[in-house]
Amino acid sequence: MSDPASPEAPASASAPDTSTRALLRERDFLFFWAARFVSTLGVQIQSVALGWQVYAIARLTKSVGESAFLVSMIGLAQFLPLFLLTLIAGETADRRTRKLIVATTLALDAVSAAVLLTLALMGSHQLWPIFAISVLFGASRAFLSPASSAMGPMLVPRSLLPRAIAWNSLAWQSASIAGPALGGLLLIHSPAAAFGTSFGLYLTAALLALAIRKSTKPETQPGSRVELIKEGLAYVWNNKIVFGSISLDLFAVILGGATALLPVFAKDVLHIGPGGFGLLRAAPAIGATVVGVYLASTPIRRHAGRIMFAGVAVFGLATAVFGLSKLVWLSVVALAVLGGADMLSVYVRQTLVQIVTPDAMRGRVAAVSGVFISASNELGEVESGAAAWLLGPVGAAVFGGVGAMAVTALWAFLFPDLRKADRLE
Repeated sequence: MSDPASPEAPASASAPDTSTRALLRERDFLFFWAARFVSTLGVQIQSVALGWQVYAIARLTKSVGESAFLVSMIGLAQFLPLFLLTLIAGETADRRTRKLIVATTLALDAVSAAVLLTLALMGSHQLWPIFAISVLFGASRAFLSPASSAMGPMLVPRSLLPRAIAWNSLAWQSASIAGPALGGLLLIHSPAAAFGTSFGLYLTAALLALAIRKSTKPETQPGSRVELIKEGLAYVWNNKIVFGSISLDLFAVILGGATALLPVFAKDVLHIGPGGFGLLRAAPAIGATVVGVYLASTPIRRHAGRIMFAGVAVFGLATAVFGLSKLVWLSVVALAVLGGADMLSVYVRQTLVQIVTPDAMRGRVAAVSGVFISASNELGEVESGAAAWLLGPVGAAVFGGVGAMAVTALWAFLFPDLRKADRLE
């Protein structure tokens, strides 16, 4: 096996077919891809409806500020069980049949959506059941993420893995664009329509996962659950490509989380109102989709480490430009570049981690990576809010962008193996 961390890694003697056509001939991957797209669509629709429902119920008795705070607590309710269960979930993904874990968790997501649908139809004005369901949903996601991440590479030849990861990223990104828009349209009818649609999408995704024929049970690993968890943590810590990739993403996202400040920039910096806010909100996703389409057709093969660091640096630079911009068009372009650079760095990171991680360890590594990503999103919003309070929104965005570039330079120095990583194959 060639070493992706070595610039001198030899090319394969034979040239396997790595085209999109070859990927589309992989039946099980297509079912996996469809399940990912459909389930992400369901999550996005449910997320929009959940926030709307919580805010509407809270405003019956509480102020605008209190209601907004309760909406923000939905994310925390989903994150806590994910954080607490992630190591157990990763170990489970490395011991049990991954396809069954994915299907079971998607079925549990359908149960969550069914309960939310029932509450909406009943006209319930109680918030505690919604938060209880959010906790259940977070627990389900804790097991779904590592099992799904670890299962993907089992469904395609190694030579097709970079292209498969790009297609997976594109599935997530496109569903993340379409989902909120579809959720908003369904809310025009009623929250029940949105929750009912999510219920159907989760069930469809579960059936698609069950249609996968290939064996997705990893090789049995000796040792107790605690020993396997320790082994996974030790692997992440000692493998500098894995640990460097995951930790770089963590700190870059924490510092560069300017998207949390978009409502402030739309209203009080650029003065463009709700319509302009929607444009700002869509710009990163558009940039990410453009880069995702390119990577799906032309995967990166060489100089992976340098490309990933360049992507994170451009992400930081675009964040700073957005913070300083007083022109709407420049702000939109900066956000689109930010989204594209983020997609590029995430693609390389995911591919590198999947390539260097043995299959028997992928569930545990994916679990650690997942909790890092979730923590970076949650902490990034906190950092952005605190920085905006101390420095103002413009100062916060510039500080975050410069900080992300500084972290990139520091990590390039601390993790030379990651910087020198070459082949994505």
